[in-house]
Amino acid sequence: MNMMAAFPARLSAPAHHAAIPVVPAGRLPGVTLRAQLLWSARLRVLWLIAGFALIALIALLRIVSLGLGGQAPQRTSLEEAMVPPRGEITDRNGAPLARAFPAYALWFEPSAMGDTGSPLVHSPEEVAAGLKKIFPDIDEARMARRLASGKPGYLRRRILPEEANRVFALGEIALEIPRESDRYYPQGTLAAHVLGYVVENKGGKIGMEEVLEERLSSRASRTDPVALSIDVRVQGALEDELRRGMLATNALGAAGIVLDVDTGEVMAMASLPEFDPNTAGAAGAPNVFNRATNGVYELGSTFKPLTVAAAIDAGVVRDLGRQWNAAPVPVGRRTIKDSHPLGPSLNAPQALVHSSNTVTARIADELGPEKLRRAMMDLGMDRRPFIELPGKGKPLWPKGAWSRVTNMTVGFGHGLAVTPLHLASAYAAMVNGGIWRPATLMKLAPADVPQGRRVFKESTSSKMRQMLRMISLYGTGRSANAPGYRIGGKTGSAEKAGAGGYNKTALVSSFAAAFPMDAPRYVVVVVVDEPKGTVASSFQRTAAFTSAPIVGKLVPRIGPMLGVQPDDTRDVDISDLRYLVDRSGGE
Repeated sequence: MNMMAAFPARLSAPAHHAAIPVVPAGRLPGVTLRAQLLWSARLRVLWLIAGFALIALIALLRIVSLGLGGQAPQRTSLEEAMVPPRGEITDRNGAPLARAFPAYALWFEPSAMGDTGSPLVHSPEEVAAGLKKIFPDIDEARMARRLASGKPGYLRRRILPEEANRVFALGEIALEIPRESDRYYPQGTLAAHVLGYVVENKGGKIGMEEVLEERLSSRASRTDPVALSIDVRVQGALEDELRRGMLATNALGAAGIVLDVDTGEVMAMASLPEFDPNTAGAAGAPNVFNRATNGVYELGSTFKPLTVAAAIDAGVVRDLGRQWNAAPVPVGRRTIKDSHPLGPSLNAPQALVHSSNTVTARIADELGPEKLRRAMMDLGMDRRPFIELPGKGKPLWPKGAWSRVTNMTVGFGHGLAVTPLHLASAYAAMVNGGIWRPATLMKLAPADVPQGRRVFKESTSSKMRQMLRMISLYGTGRSANAPGYRIGGKTGSAEKAGAGGYNKTALVSSFAAAFPMDAPRYVVVVVVDEPKGTVASSFQRTAAFTSAPIVGKLVPRIGPMLGVQPDDTRDVDISDLRYLVDRSGGE
Protein backbone atom coordinates (compact mmCIF):
# COMPACT_ATOMS: atom_id res chain seq x y z
CA MET A 1 0.00 0.00 0.00
CA ASN A 2 2.75 2.40 0.85
CA MET A 3 4.47 1.64 -2.42
CA MET A 4 1.32 2.23 -4.41
CA ALA A 5 0.82 5.57 -2.69
CA ALA A 6 4.33 6.68 -3.53
CA PHE A 7 3.99 6.03 -7.30
CA PRO A 8 1.42 8.72 -8.03
CA ALA A 9 3.48 11.15 -6.10
CA ARG A 10 6.37 10.65 -8.58
CA LEU A 11 3.99 11.04 -11.53
CA SER A 12 2.86 14.46 -10.37
CA ALA A 13 6.36 15.84 -10.10
CA PRO A 14 6.65 17.17 -13.73
CA ALA A 15 3.49 19.22 -13.30
CA HIS A 16 4.98 20.73 -10.19
CA HIS A 17 8.23 21.72 -12.05
CA ALA A 18 6.39 23.22 -15.10
CA ALA A 19 4.62 25.64 -12.85
CA ILE A 20 7.95 27.12 -11.78
CA PRO A 21 9.99 27.55 -15.04
CA VAL A 22 13.75 27.87 -14.93
CA VAL A 23 15.04 30.90 -17.05
CA PRO A 24 18.28 30.21 -18.97
CA ALA A 25 21.20 32.62 -18.53
CA GLY A 26 20.92 35.79 -20.70
CA ARG A 27 17.26 35.32 -21.43
CA LEU A 28 14.64 37.90 -20.47
CA PRO A 29 11.94 36.68 -18.11
CA GLY A 30 8.49 36.41 -19.70
CA VAL A 31 9.97 36.29 -23.32
CA THR A 32 9.99 33.09 -25.33
CA LEU A 33 13.20 31.76 -26.80
CA ARG A 34 11.92 32.28 -30.36
CA ALA A 35 11.09 35.93 -29.70
CA GLN A 36 14.46 36.43 -28.06
CA LEU A 37 16.31 35.04 -31.11
CA LEU A 38 14.22 37.09 -33.53
CA TRP A 39 14.97 40.27 -31.60
CA SER A 40 18.72 39.51 -31.62
CA ALA A 41 18.69 38.92 -35.42
CA ARG A 42 16.93 42.23 -36.02
CA LEU A 43 19.44 44.01 -33.83
CA ARG A 44 22.34 42.57 -35.82
CA VAL A 45 20.70 43.65 -39.12
CA LEU A 46 20.22 47.17 -37.77
CA TRP A 47 23.89 47.33 -36.77
CA LEU A 48 24.89 46.09 -40.25
CA ILE A 49 22.71 48.71 -41.95
CA ALA A 50 24.12 51.41 -39.70
CA GLY A 51 27.63 50.32 -40.61
CA PHE A 52 26.95 50.51 -44.35
CA ALA A 53 25.26 53.89 -43.92
CA LEU A 54 28.28 55.20 -42.04
CA ILE A 55 30.65 53.98 -44.76
CA ALA A 56 28.45 55.55 -47.46
CA LEU A 57 28.30 58.83 -45.52
CA ILE A 58 32.07 58.92 -45.18
CA ALA A 59 32.49 58.24 -48.91
CA LEU A 60 29.94 60.93 -49.79
CA LEU A 61 31.65 63.47 -47.56
CA ARG A 62 34.96 62.60 -49.21
CA ILE A 63 33.52 63.12 -52.71
CA VAL A 64 31.96 66.42 -51.72
CA SER A 65 35.19 67.63 -50.13
CA LEU A 66 37.20 66.78 -53.24
CA GLY A 67 34.64 68.45 -55.48
CA LEU A 68 34.46 71.63 -53.45
CA GLY A 69 38.21 71.73 -53.03
CA GLY A 70 38.84 71.73 -56.80
CA GLN A 71 35.75 73.47 -58.15
CA ALA A 72 34.90 70.34 -60.11
CA PRO A 73 31.61 70.29 -62.03
CA GLN A 74 28.67 69.50 -59.77
CA ARG A 75 25.19 68.09 -60.35
CA THR A 76 22.82 69.75 -57.96
CA SER A 77 19.60 67.86 -58.70
CA LEU A 78 18.14 64.92 -60.57
CA GLU A 79 16.51 67.34 -62.99
CA GLU A 80 19.88 68.95 -63.65
CA ALA A 81 21.45 65.55 -64.21
CA MET A 82 18.87 64.63 -66.84
CA VAL A 83 19.71 67.49 -69.23
CA PRO A 84 23.01 68.02 -71.09
CA PRO A 85 25.35 70.65 -69.64
CA ARG A 86 25.31 72.45 -73.00
CA GLY A 87 22.95 72.11 -75.95
CA GLU A 88 23.86 70.24 -79.11
CA ILE A 89 24.47 71.90 -82.50
CA THR A 90 23.61 69.98 -85.66
CA ASP A 91 23.67 70.59 -89.37
CA ARG A 92 20.40 71.06 -91.27
CA ASN A 93 19.93 67.27 -91.55
CA GLY A 94 20.60 66.48 -87.89
CA ALA A 95 24.26 65.45 -88.19
CA PRO A 96 26.03 66.40 -84.92
CA LEU A 97 28.47 69.30 -85.12
CA ALA A 98 28.98 70.11 -81.42
CA ARG A 99 27.83 68.17 -78.37
CA ALA A 100 28.53 67.46 -74.71
CA PHE A 101 30.71 64.36 -74.45
CA PRO A 102 31.86 62.20 -71.50
CA ALA A 103 35.59 62.74 -71.17
CA TYR A 104 38.48 62.03 -68.85
CA ALA A 105 40.67 64.70 -67.29
CA LEU A 106 43.88 64.64 -65.27
CA TRP A 107 43.41 66.23 -61.84
CA PHE A 108 46.03 66.84 -59.15
CA GLU A 109 44.68 66.32 -55.62
CA PRO A 110 47.47 66.70 -53.02
CA SER A 111 45.15 65.92 -50.08
CA ALA A 112 44.64 62.36 -51.36
CA MET A 113 47.90 61.37 -49.60
CA GLY A 114 46.64 62.58 -46.21
CA ASP A 115 49.08 64.04 -43.71
CA THR A 116 52.20 62.40 -45.11
CA GLY A 117 53.99 65.69 -45.61
CA SER A 118 54.26 65.15 -49.36
CA PRO A 119 51.49 65.07 -51.95
CA LEU A 120 53.35 62.48 -54.05
CA VAL A 121 54.88 59.07 -53.52
CA HIS A 122 57.76 59.98 -55.85
CA SER A 123 59.46 63.32 -56.33
CA PRO A 124 57.76 65.96 -58.50
CA GLU A 125 60.57 65.62 -61.02
CA GLU A 126 60.07 61.85 -61.31
CA VAL A 127 56.32 62.20 -61.72
CA ALA A 128 56.77 64.98 -64.30
CA ALA A 129 59.18 62.75 -66.25
CA GLY A 130 56.58 59.95 -66.17
CA LEU A 131 53.85 62.28 -67.43
CA LYS A 132 56.17 63.51 -70.18
CA LYS A 133 56.37 59.97 -71.53
CA ILE A 134 52.57 59.81 -71.66
CA PHE A 135 52.00 63.37 -72.91
CA PRO A 136 55.05 64.36 -75.03
CA ASP A 137 53.77 67.91 -75.57
CA ILE A 138 53.92 68.98 -71.90
CA ASP A 139 56.68 71.17 -70.47
CA GLU A 140 58.40 68.79 -68.05
CA ALA A 141 60.06 71.48 -65.90
CA ARG A 142 56.86 73.48 -65.66
CA MET A 143 54.92 70.33 -64.70
CA ALA A 144 57.44 69.54 -61.96
CA ARG A 145 56.99 73.03 -60.49
CA ARG A 146 53.24 72.64 -60.71
CA LEU A 147 53.32 69.37 -58.77
CA ALA A 148 55.74 70.75 -56.19
CA SER A 149 53.44 73.68 -55.47
CA GLY A 150 50.90 71.38 -53.84
CA LYS A 151 48.02 73.30 -55.41
CA PRO A 152 45.08 71.16 -56.57
CA GLY A 153 43.69 71.60 -60.05
CA TYR A 154 43.57 70.31 -63.61
CA LEU A 155 46.81 69.16 -65.17
CA ARG A 156 45.11 68.29 -68.45
CA ARG A 157 41.50 68.69 -69.52
CA ARG A 158 41.16 65.92 -72.10
CA ILE A 159 42.92 62.56 -72.05
CA LEU A 160 42.27 59.25 -73.77
CA PRO A 161 41.33 56.07 -71.87
CA GLU A 162 44.67 54.46 -72.75
CA GLU A 163 46.46 57.54 -71.43
CA ALA A 164 44.42 57.29 -68.22
CA ASN A 165 45.60 53.69 -67.77
CA ARG A 166 49.22 54.76 -68.11
CA VAL A 167 48.69 57.52 -65.55
CA PHE A 168 47.25 54.94 -63.10
CA ALA A 169 50.35 52.80 -63.68
CA LEU A 170 52.52 55.59 -62.23
CA GLY A 171 51.15 54.66 -58.81
CA GLU A 172 50.41 58.22 -57.68
CA ILE A 173 47.05 58.42 -55.92
CA ALA A 174 47.27 62.21 -56.03
CA LEU A 175 46.85 61.99 -59.81
CA GLU A 176 43.12 61.47 -60.24
CA ILE A 177 41.18 60.79 -63.44
CA PRO A 178 37.73 62.36 -63.03
CA ARG A 179 35.13 61.65 -65.68
CA GLU A 180 33.24 64.77 -66.70
CA SER A 181 31.36 66.36 -69.56
CA ASP A 182 33.37 68.13 -72.24
CA ARG A 183 32.53 70.02 -75.46
CA TYR A 184 33.28 67.81 -78.40
CA TYR A 185 33.26 68.51 -82.14
CA PRO A 186 32.82 65.12 -83.83
CA GLN A 187 33.60 66.51 -87.30
CA GLY A 188 37.01 67.81 -86.18
CA THR A 189 38.09 70.94 -88.02
CA LEU A 190 35.06 70.88 -90.34
CA ALA A 191 33.12 74.16 -90.21
CA ALA A 192 35.38 75.40 -87.41
CA HIS A 193 34.88 79.08 -88.29
CA VAL A 194 31.12 78.61 -88.32
CA LEU A 195 31.03 76.81 -84.96
CA GLY A 196 33.75 78.51 -82.95
CA TYR A 197 34.68 76.81 -79.68
CA VAL A 198 33.94 76.83 -75.93
CA VAL A 199 36.23 78.03 -73.14
CA GLU A 200 35.65 76.46 -69.72
CA ASN A 201 33.62 78.77 -67.47
CA LYS A 202 33.66 81.50 -70.16
CA GLY A 203 31.24 80.14 -72.74
CA GLY A 204 31.35 80.13 -76.51
CA LYS A 205 33.85 82.07 -78.55
CA ILE A 206 33.92 83.53 -82.10
CA GLY A 207 31.35 81.34 -83.88
CA MET A 208 27.79 80.15 -83.40
CA GLU A 209 28.86 78.85 -79.99
CA GLU A 210 29.12 82.51 -78.97
CA VAL A 211 26.01 83.62 -80.86
CA LEU A 212 23.88 80.86 -79.31
CA GLU A 213 25.44 81.05 -75.84
CA GLU A 214 22.20 81.74 -73.96
CA ARG A 215 20.19 79.18 -75.89
CA LEU A 216 22.83 76.47 -75.52
CA SER A 217 23.44 77.06 -71.81
CA SER A 218 19.90 77.74 -70.56
CA ARG A 219 18.32 74.77 -68.78
CA ALA A 220 15.00 75.61 -70.41
CA SER A 221 16.29 75.34 -74.00
CA ARG A 222 19.47 73.28 -74.05
CA THR A 223 17.60 69.97 -74.29
CA ASP A 224 16.65 70.78 -77.89
CA PRO A 225 19.40 70.60 -80.55
CA VAL A 226 19.98 73.75 -82.60
CA ALA A 227 19.95 73.11 -86.35
CA LEU A 228 22.23 75.31 -88.47
CA SER A 229 21.68 75.97 -92.16
CA ILE A 230 24.86 74.23 -93.30
CA ASP A 231 24.91 70.76 -94.82
CA VAL A 232 27.88 68.84 -93.44
CA ARG A 233 28.30 66.96 -96.76
CA VAL A 234 28.48 70.19 -98.77
CA GLN A 235 30.76 71.70 -96.15
CA GLY A 236 33.17 68.80 -96.44
CA ALA A 237 33.26 69.01 -100.23
CA LEU A 238 33.81 72.79 -100.16
CA GLU A 239 36.70 72.55 -97.71
CA ASP A 240 38.26 69.69 -99.64
CA GLU A 241 38.21 71.47 -103.01
CA LEU A 242 39.33 74.77 -101.45
CA ARG A 243 42.26 73.02 -99.79
CA ARG A 244 43.28 71.32 -103.03
CA GLY A 245 43.15 74.62 -104.90
CA MET A 246 45.01 76.51 -102.21
CA LEU A 247 47.81 73.94 -101.97
CA ALA A 248 48.06 73.60 -105.76
CA THR A 249 48.81 77.32 -106.08
CA ASN A 250 50.79 77.78 -102.84
CA ALA A 251 48.27 80.42 -101.74
CA LEU A 252 48.20 82.07 -98.31
CA GLY A 253 44.59 81.09 -97.74
CA ALA A 254 41.17 80.65 -99.28
CA ALA A 255 37.51 81.25 -98.54
CA GLY A 256 34.34 79.77 -99.94
CA ILE A 257 30.57 80.12 -99.58
CA VAL A 258 27.61 78.13 -100.90
CA LEU A 259 24.40 80.16 -100.51
CA ASP A 260 20.75 79.38 -101.19
CA VAL A 261 19.61 82.16 -103.54
CA ASP A 262 15.96 82.07 -102.45
CA THR A 263 16.30 81.89 -98.65
CA GLY A 264 19.72 83.34 -97.81
CA GLU A 265 20.67 80.14 -95.97
CA VAL A 266 24.39 79.39 -95.96
CA MET A 267 24.76 75.77 -97.05
CA ALA A 268 28.52 75.83 -96.49
CA MET A 269 31.10 78.39 -95.42
CA ALA A 270 34.83 77.79 -95.18
CA SER A 271 37.98 79.71 -94.37
CA LEU A 272 41.43 78.20 -94.81
CA PRO A 273 43.72 77.52 -93.13
CA GLU A 274 41.41 76.14 -90.49
CA PHE A 275 41.74 75.45 -86.75
CA ASP A 276 40.65 72.59 -84.50
CA PRO A 277 37.89 73.59 -82.04
CA ASN A 278 38.61 70.44 -80.03
CA THR A 279 42.01 71.80 -79.00
CA ALA A 280 41.14 75.49 -78.72
CA GLY A 281 40.90 76.90 -75.23
CA ALA A 282 41.39 79.98 -73.10
CA ALA A 283 44.58 80.82 -74.99
CA GLY A 284 42.65 80.81 -78.26
CA ALA A 285 43.75 79.04 -81.42
CA PRO A 286 45.69 79.91 -84.58
CA ASN A 287 43.87 80.73 -87.82
CA VAL A 288 40.58 81.79 -86.18
CA PHE A 289 40.27 84.75 -88.59
CA ASN A 290 37.33 84.06 -90.89
CA ARG A 291 38.21 85.17 -94.41
CA ALA A 292 34.63 84.59 -95.61
CA THR A 293 32.96 87.12 -93.29
CA ASN A 294 35.78 89.13 -91.74
CA GLY A 295 38.29 89.55 -94.55
CA VAL A 296 37.69 92.55 -96.83
CA TYR A 297 39.12 92.48 -100.34
CA GLU A 298 38.86 94.35 -103.61
CA LEU A 299 37.20 91.57 -105.58
CA GLY A 300 37.98 92.93 -109.02
CA SER A 301 36.02 91.93 -112.08
CA THR A 302 33.35 90.03 -110.13
CA PHE A 303 31.80 93.52 -109.69
CA LYS A 304 31.39 94.06 -113.45
CA PRO A 305 28.10 92.11 -113.73
CA LEU A 306 26.70 94.13 -110.81
CA THR A 307 27.59 97.35 -112.61
CA VAL A 308 26.03 96.18 -115.86
CA ALA A 309 22.90 95.03 -113.98
CA ALA A 310 22.57 98.46 -112.35
CA ALA A 311 22.98 100.10 -115.78
CA ILE A 312 20.32 97.86 -117.37
CA ASP A 313 17.97 98.58 -114.47
CA ALA A 314 18.51 102.33 -114.86
CA GLY A 315 17.99 102.27 -118.63
CA VAL A 316 21.58 103.20 -119.44
CA VAL A 317 22.07 99.90 -121.27
CA ARG A 318 18.86 99.38 -123.22
CA ASP A 319 20.32 97.76 -126.30
CA LEU A 320 22.76 94.97 -125.41
CA GLY A 321 24.11 95.14 -128.95
CA ARG A 322 25.26 98.75 -128.54
CA GLN A 323 28.98 99.16 -129.20
CA TRP A 324 31.07 100.85 -126.50
CA ASN A 325 34.51 102.35 -127.04
CA ALA A 326 37.08 99.84 -125.74
CA ALA A 327 40.11 102.13 -126.01
CA PRO A 328 42.01 103.12 -122.85
CA VAL A 329 40.10 105.61 -120.72
CA PRO A 330 42.08 108.68 -119.57
CA VAL A 331 40.59 109.99 -116.33
CA GLY A 332 42.42 112.51 -114.18
CA ARG A 333 46.07 111.57 -113.87
CA ARG A 334 45.51 107.90 -114.66
CA THR A 335 44.45 105.77 -117.59
CA ILE A 336 42.17 102.76 -117.31
CA LYS A 337 43.30 99.92 -119.56
CA ASP A 338 42.42 96.32 -120.29
CA SER A 339 44.84 93.51 -119.48
CA HIS A 340 45.22 92.89 -123.20
CA PRO A 341 43.77 94.56 -126.34
CA LEU A 342 40.18 93.54 -127.04
CA GLY A 343 39.52 95.56 -130.19
CA PRO A 344 38.19 99.06 -130.81
CA SER A 345 34.71 98.44 -129.40
CA LEU A 346 32.64 95.89 -127.50
CA ASN A 347 29.01 95.44 -126.58
CA ALA A 348 27.98 94.79 -122.98
CA PRO A 349 27.85 90.96 -123.23
CA GLN A 350 31.28 90.96 -124.88
CA ALA A 351 32.61 93.27 -122.18
CA LEU A 352 31.59 90.73 -119.53
CA VAL A 353 32.71 87.66 -121.47
CA HIS A 354 36.15 89.17 -122.14
CA SER A 355 36.29 91.09 -118.83
CA SER A 356 36.86 94.57 -120.22
CA ASN A 357 37.82 97.26 -117.71
CA THR A 358 37.48 100.05 -120.23
CA VAL A 359 33.94 99.31 -121.39
CA THR A 360 32.73 98.64 -117.82
CA ALA A 361 34.29 101.95 -116.73
CA ARG A 362 32.46 103.79 -119.54
CA ILE A 363 29.17 102.10 -118.60
CA ALA A 364 29.69 103.15 -114.96
CA ASP A 365 30.56 106.66 -116.09
CA GLU A 366 27.34 106.97 -118.06
CA LEU A 367 25.36 105.49 -115.16
CA GLY A 368 26.83 108.14 -112.87
CA PRO A 369 28.27 108.07 -109.32
CA GLU A 370 25.00 108.53 -107.48
CA LYS A 371 23.15 105.68 -109.16
CA LEU A 372 26.03 103.21 -108.89
CA ARG A 373 26.60 104.21 -105.28
CA ARG A 374 22.90 103.70 -104.55
CA ALA A 375 22.96 100.27 -106.20
CA MET A 376 25.92 99.19 -104.07
CA MET A 377 24.19 100.43 -100.92
CA ASP A 378 21.02 98.51 -101.85
CA LEU A 379 23.20 95.38 -102.03
CA GLY A 380 24.54 96.06 -98.52
CA MET A 381 28.08 96.84 -99.65
CA ASP A 382 28.34 99.90 -97.39
CA ARG A 383 27.94 98.04 -94.08
CA ARG A 384 29.15 94.91 -92.38
CA PRO A 385 27.76 91.69 -93.88
CA PHE A 386 24.41 90.42 -92.65
CA ILE A 387 25.16 87.19 -90.79
CA GLU A 388 24.87 86.00 -87.17
CA LEU A 389 28.62 85.55 -86.63
CA PRO A 390 30.32 88.10 -84.36
CA GLY A 391 33.32 88.50 -86.68
CA LYS A 392 32.11 90.68 -89.57
CA GLY A 393 34.46 92.86 -91.59
CA LYS A 394 33.68 96.52 -92.22
CA PRO A 395 33.83 97.40 -95.94
CA LEU A 396 36.38 99.93 -97.11
CA TRP A 397 33.79 102.31 -98.54
CA PRO A 398 34.93 105.42 -100.47
CA LYS A 399 34.50 108.46 -98.25
CA GLY A 400 32.34 111.41 -99.19
CA ALA A 401 30.82 111.94 -102.62
CA TRP A 402 32.14 109.60 -105.28
CA SER A 403 34.35 111.27 -107.83
CA ARG A 404 34.29 110.31 -111.47
CA VAL A 405 37.41 108.17 -111.14
CA THR A 406 36.07 106.47 -107.98
CA ASN A 407 32.86 105.65 -109.78
CA MET A 408 34.69 104.15 -112.74
CA THR A 409 37.09 102.06 -110.66
CA VAL A 410 34.34 100.76 -108.37
CA GLY A 411 32.49 99.76 -111.54
CA PHE A 412 35.16 97.16 -112.33
CA GLY A 413 35.90 96.15 -108.75
CA HIS A 414 38.58 98.47 -107.40
CA GLY A 415 38.40 101.16 -104.74
CA LEU A 416 35.74 99.29 -102.72
CA ALA A 417 36.72 96.35 -100.49
CA VAL A 418 34.07 93.94 -99.18
CA THR A 419 33.87 90.42 -97.79
CA PRO A 420 33.20 87.31 -99.90
CA LEU A 421 29.83 87.07 -98.15
CA HIS A 422 28.87 90.53 -99.45
CA LEU A 423 29.55 89.28 -102.96
CA ALA A 424 27.60 86.05 -102.46
CA SER A 425 24.49 87.90 -101.25
CA ALA A 426 24.74 90.38 -104.14
CA TYR A 427 24.98 87.61 -106.75
CA ALA A 428 22.02 85.80 -105.16
CA ALA A 429 19.92 88.93 -105.68
CA MET A 430 21.20 89.36 -109.23
CA VAL A 431 20.13 85.87 -110.35
CA ASN A 432 17.06 85.05 -108.21
CA GLY A 433 14.76 87.60 -109.83
CA GLY A 434 16.18 90.69 -108.12
CA ILE A 435 15.41 90.13 -104.40
CA TRP A 436 18.14 90.75 -101.82
CA ARG A 437 17.90 88.78 -98.57
CA PRO A 438 20.25 88.69 -95.58
CA ALA A 439 22.43 85.61 -95.23
CA THR A 440 21.82 83.33 -92.26
CA LEU A 441 23.47 80.35 -90.60
CA MET A 442 20.19 79.17 -89.05
CA LYS A 443 18.03 76.58 -90.75
CA LEU A 444 14.82 78.31 -91.82
CA ALA A 445 11.33 76.91 -92.09
CA PRO A 446 9.53 78.07 -95.25
CA ALA A 447 7.38 80.44 -93.19
CA ASP A 448 10.51 82.05 -91.70
CA VAL A 449 12.21 83.01 -94.99
CA PRO A 450 12.48 86.83 -95.04
CA GLN A 451 10.57 88.66 -97.74
CA GLY A 452 13.68 90.62 -98.70
CA ARG A 453 13.79 93.77 -100.78
CA ARG A 454 13.84 94.29 -104.52
CA VAL A 455 17.13 95.65 -105.84
CA PHE A 456 16.90 94.63 -109.53
CA LYS A 457 14.01 94.25 -111.93
CA GLU A 458 13.05 90.69 -112.75
CA SER A 459 13.80 91.36 -116.42
CA THR A 460 17.28 92.59 -115.50
CA SER A 461 17.89 89.42 -113.49
CA SER A 462 16.84 87.34 -116.50
CA LYS A 463 19.34 89.13 -118.78
CA MET A 464 22.14 88.71 -116.20
CA ARG A 465 21.52 84.97 -116.00
CA GLN A 466 22.03 84.76 -119.74
CA MET A 467 25.25 86.78 -119.70
CA LEU A 468 26.73 84.95 -116.69
CA ARG A 469 26.08 81.67 -118.48
CA MET A 470 27.85 82.96 -121.60
CA ILE A 471 30.91 83.90 -119.53
CA SER A 472 31.22 80.26 -118.46
CA LEU A 473 30.63 79.00 -122.00
CA TYR A 474 32.79 81.41 -123.99
CA GLY A 475 34.79 83.62 -121.65
CA THR A 476 37.00 83.81 -118.59
CA GLY A 477 34.82 81.36 -116.63
CA ARG A 478 35.18 78.42 -119.00
CA SER A 479 37.29 76.46 -116.51
CA ALA A 480 34.31 76.47 -114.13
CA ASN A 481 31.87 74.99 -116.61
CA ALA A 482 30.69 71.54 -115.48
CA PRO A 483 28.65 69.56 -118.05
CA GLY A 484 24.99 69.30 -117.12
CA TYR A 485 25.04 71.80 -114.23
CA ARG A 486 24.56 75.03 -116.27
CA ILE A 487 27.03 77.11 -114.25
CA GLY A 488 27.30 80.83 -114.87
CA GLY A 489 29.73 83.18 -113.19
CA LYS A 490 32.43 85.81 -113.34
CA THR A 491 36.13 85.79 -112.57
CA GLY A 492 37.92 88.51 -110.66
CA SER A 493 41.64 89.13 -110.18
CA ALA A 494 42.73 92.19 -108.20
CA GLU A 495 46.04 93.35 -106.81
CA LYS A 496 46.10 93.58 -103.04
CA ALA A 497 46.12 97.08 -101.65
CA GLY A 498 48.73 98.04 -99.06
CA ALA A 499 50.12 101.07 -97.28
CA GLY A 500 52.27 101.99 -100.25
CA GLY A 501 49.68 101.32 -102.94
CA TYR A 502 48.87 98.18 -104.87
CA ASN A 503 51.18 95.18 -104.66
CA LYS A 504 51.61 93.89 -108.21
CA THR A 505 52.96 90.54 -106.97
CA ALA A 506 50.02 89.77 -104.66
CA LEU A 507 46.63 88.97 -106.18
CA VAL A 508 43.25 88.09 -104.76
CA SER A 509 41.61 85.74 -107.24
CA SER A 510 37.87 85.16 -107.00
CA PHE A 511 35.05 83.49 -108.86
CA ALA A 512 31.36 84.16 -108.19
CA ALA A 513 28.92 81.73 -109.77
CA ALA A 514 25.38 80.38 -109.65
CA PHE A 515 23.81 77.09 -110.77
CA PRO A 516 21.75 75.89 -112.53
CA MET A 517 21.37 79.10 -114.50
CA ASP A 518 18.03 78.17 -116.09
CA ALA A 519 16.53 78.15 -112.55
CA PRO A 520 19.22 79.32 -110.12
CA ARG A 521 19.21 77.67 -106.70
CA TYR A 522 22.69 78.24 -105.29
CA VAL A 523 25.46 80.79 -105.46
CA VAL A 524 29.07 79.69 -105.02
CA VAL A 525 31.83 82.19 -104.25
CA VAL A 526 35.49 81.14 -104.04
CA VAL A 527 38.33 83.50 -103.12
CA VAL A 528 42.01 82.50 -103.20
CA ASP A 529 44.40 84.78 -101.33
CA GLU A 530 47.73 85.37 -103.09
CA PRO A 531 47.94 82.32 -105.38
CA LYS A 532 51.28 81.66 -107.04
CA GLY A 533 51.85 80.62 -110.61
CA THR A 534 52.51 76.88 -110.44
CA VAL A 535 52.45 73.90 -112.79
CA ALA A 536 48.90 73.17 -111.59
CA SER A 537 47.76 76.67 -112.62
CA SER A 538 49.73 76.75 -115.89
CA PHE A 539 52.00 79.29 -114.17
CA GLN A 540 49.11 81.78 -114.02
CA ARG A 541 47.75 83.58 -110.94
CA THR A 542 44.48 84.94 -112.31
CA ALA A 543 41.06 83.64 -111.33
CA ALA A 544 40.50 81.79 -114.61
CA PHE A 545 43.34 79.45 -113.61
CA THR A 546 42.98 79.42 -109.81
CA SER A 547 39.47 80.09 -108.46
CA ALA A 548 37.24 79.11 -111.38
CA PRO A 549 38.59 75.53 -111.60
CA ILE A 550 37.73 75.02 -107.93
CA VAL A 551 34.09 75.83 -108.67
CA GLY A 552 34.15 73.57 -111.72
CA LYS A 553 35.19 70.62 -109.54
CA LEU A 554 33.00 71.54 -106.57
CA VAL A 555 29.60 71.88 -108.24
CA PRO A 556 29.44 68.30 -109.61
CA ARG A 557 30.21 67.07 -106.09
CA ILE A 558 27.61 69.13 -104.24
CA GLY A 559 24.89 69.33 -106.91
CA PRO A 560 23.39 65.88 -106.23
CA MET A 561 23.65 66.47 -102.48
CA LEU A 562 21.52 69.58 -102.92
CA GLY A 563 19.01 67.99 -105.25
CA VAL A 564 20.48 69.34 -108.49
CA GLN A 565 21.10 66.51 -110.94
CA PRO A 566 23.12 67.00 -114.15
CA ASP A 567 20.94 67.42 -117.21
CA ASP A 568 22.45 68.01 -120.64
CA THR A 569 19.02 68.57 -122.18
CA ARG A 570 18.34 71.77 -120.23
CA ASP A 571 20.00 75.19 -120.18
CA VAL A 572 19.21 78.87 -119.98
CA ASP A 573 18.08 80.17 -123.36
CA ILE A 574 20.79 82.45 -124.76
CA SER A 575 19.67 82.29 -128.38
CA ASP A 576 18.81 85.99 -128.51
CA LEU A 577 22.29 87.00 -127.24
CA ARG A 578 24.60 84.31 -128.57
CA TYR A 579 25.20 86.12 -131.85
CA LEU A 580 26.52 89.15 -129.91
CA VAL A 581 29.42 87.24 -128.39
CA ASP A 582 32.55 86.22 -130.22
CA ARG A 583 33.51 82.70 -129.14
CA SER A 584 37.21 83.39 -129.56
CA GLY A 585 37.47 85.26 -126.28
CA GLY A 586 39.98 84.25 -123.62
CA GLU A 587 41.17 85.37 -120.19
